[in-house]
Amino acid sequence: MSLFKQLDDHLGGIEHSEDVRSTLSAFIRALVAELGGDLGISRARIYAKEQDEYVLVEEFPGDEGHTGIRIPISYEPVQELLTTGFVLHYLGDPGVDQQLEATLGVSTFAAIRIFDGRHLIAFSLLDSSNRDHTVFTLNTIRHVVNLSLRKQRLEDRVAQTRAIQQSLIPERPPVFAGYDMWGATTPAEEVGGDLYDFILLSERSMAVAVADSAGHGLPAALQARDAIIGLRMGVEEQLRITATVEKLNRVVGHSALSSRFISLFYCEVEPNGTLVYCNAGHNPPLLLRNEEFFELRCGGMILGPNPDARYERGYMLMEPGSILLLYTDGIVEAEDAQGEAFGLQRLRDVCAAKNWTVARELVDEVFRAVRGFASADPPLDDQTVVAVIRDPDSSAPTFGTC
Repeated sequence: MSLFKQLDDHLGGIEHSEDVRSTLSAFIRALVAELGGDLGISRARIYAKEQDEYVLVEEFPGDEGHTGIRIPISYEPVQELLTTGFVLHYLGDPGVDQQLEATLGVSTFAAIRIFDGRHLIAFSLLDSSNRDHTVFTLNTIRHVVNLSLRKQRLEDRVAQTRAIQQSLIPERPPVFAGYDMWGATTPAEEVGGDLYDFILLSERSMAVAVADSAGHGLPAALQARDAIIGLRMGVEEQLRITATVEKLNRVVGHSALSSRFISLFYCEVEPNGTLVYCNAGHNPPLLLRNEEFFELRCGGMILGPNPDARYERGYMLMEPGSILLLYTDGIVEAEDAQGEAFGLQRLRDVCAAKNWTVARELVDEVFRAVRGFASADPPLDDQTVVAVIRDPDSSAPTFGTC
C-alpha cells in the first residue's frame, strides 16, 4: 500500500495533458529519474499502437537511438501483455525474440499495458532475480497509471459536458416588451440535471421552459441537455404547445437513456398577458396575480415512460404586476438539520414578501432564503429558479380572463 500511495502521490504531482502520451511521458520520465533506483528500474520505453504494430516512440532517460523500432502485435509477449495487462519474461523463455530484445539492450522483457491498449510501457530492470517483487512493482505501476488516466478521462468528459451545459443556459434573457425575466441554476454535482431556457419566438410570443431530469450528475445532465436541444429544435410559433411536448416525449421515450425521466414545464407568453402552458409532470409553477396564488398544473405525465402520452394546454392571464415563478424540486425539498423541507409555503412567502419588479432580485432572494434554511452545502439536489414579471405599468388587455 505504501508503494501504491507513493506512486499515486508522485503521479498526482504531474501536470496532466489532454494528450495521453504527453501525460505518460512526463510520469515515466520522472519515475525513472526519481524512483527508478528504489523500484529497480533503470530505463523505460513508451510504445504507441499504429495499426498492427507497436512503435517505440520515447526512451527514458535519454534517446539511445531505438525510437522507431516496430514490434508486431502478433509477438507472443505482446499478445500475453494485451491479455493480462503485464508481462515478465527472460530472454530464454519460449516466444521471446532474443535478437530483438538484445537490440534494445535488455535481458528481460518487462512491460505493462495502458488501459486503452494504445500504449505500452516497457522497462529495463536493475535486478530481476526477485520475480515476486518485480511483478508486484509492475502491477502497482500499472494500476496507478491506469486509475489516474481513467480519472483524467472521466474528468475531461465531465468538464466537456459542463461546458456544453453552460453554453445552453442563457447568459441573459432576451428583451421582450412588458416583461422582466431571469433564471439561475445550482447543480448538486459538477454537472446537473436541471436546465432552463428562454426562446424568443417572435415579437408577439416568448417561450419559457424548465426541465428537471431524474437524479443528478452526468447521466441526468446529458438527458436534460437533449431535452432542451430537442425543445429548441421543435418549437414553432404556429405549432400547438401540446404537439411540441408530445413530440419531445416521443424522443425522450425512445432515447438510449429512456430509463431516466424528465419533468418539463413549457409556456408561451404574449405582450397582452396571455399565458399558454403545458406541465409535463413538473412542480407546478406559481402565478401570483392580484395577491392570489395559482398553481399551473394542466398538462400530463412526466416525459419518457409512455411515448404515446397525450398532453393538454392550460391558459392563464398575467395581468400587469403578475409574477410567474418556475422552480425545480431541489428548491422546495431542500431540508434543514432537522429534516424539515423548505416547502411550497416558504416559497410563496418569498414571492409575496414585496412588490417585485426586477426578476433577478426575486430569483436571488429565493436562493438566499433556501441557502439560509437548508443545512446541505452544496445542495443535495439540483436547484433552479426562473421568474417572469409583467411590468405593473403594462397596458391591461382589452379582453377577459382566459
